[in-house]
Amino acid sequence: MKTVFYSAQEVAEILGVSRTKAYKIVKELNIELREKGYIIIAGKVPKRYFEQRCYAFNE
Repeated sequence: MKTVFYSAQEVAEILGVSRTKAYKIVKELNIELREKGYIIIAGKVPKRYFEQRCYAFNE
């Protein structure tokens, strides 16, 4: 089954940052999603939202 979420570990690998920094990024994105009324999963972020917000995917 194809997952629709990135874990903090995957975010760290994609961005080339530490796991601690990746968890902070995931937490920030999840706060944005919660404020928009979405249900979130701690430690994971939807791939589509991450790719929209991440500069690496918007070049």
